[in-house]
Amino acid sequence: MAIRPILIIPDARLRAVADHIVEVDEEIKALAKDMLDTMYDAPGIGLAAPQIGVMKRIVVMDLAAEGETPTPLVMINPEITKFGEEIQVTEEGCLSIPELYYEVERPSTVTVKYTDLDGQEVSKDAEGKLAVCIQHELDHLDGVLYIDYLSRLKRDRVIKKFDKQAKLAAR
Repeated sequence: MAIRPILIIPDARLRAVADHIVEVDEEIKALAKDMLDTMYDAPGIGLAAPQIGVMKRIVVMDLAAEGETPTPLVMINPEITKFGEEIQVTEEGCLSIPELYYEVERPSTVTVKYTDLDGQEVSKDAEGKLAVCIQHELDHLDGVLYIDYLSRLKRDRVIKKFDKQAKLAAR
């Protein structure tokens, strides 16, 4: 399929809320394939459609380590239905905020409901790294970035750095 450009902050589309997908058709299946190709090429473990400028509620992820068989996961219209009470702190990064990693607190378990590429409703329990990845990618669908969980000082520093880079690139 196609590797698509990944949006970088401060692109306003990263702060927009994505639209519900009405039907799992060939266009959505092609989009999922492009998203997986783009994620693997980046390389990353997750990607949300708004990160490639498509304002639809679809995310892809694959937590297989290098050398392991890929295990791609596509979630259409995903929704977290339950958050665990235990909190974990994990270092997160983001393809839309390249080369920066910060520790973020999130629930260590979640239950997510979504539609798969066959149009079937799925409910999945996740823990650890998968739970973090799901929360991170679903945040993108609502215009939330992982830096929003940082202290105001750290977040402002990140935003200022990327605003400056965007202005220099625009010259």
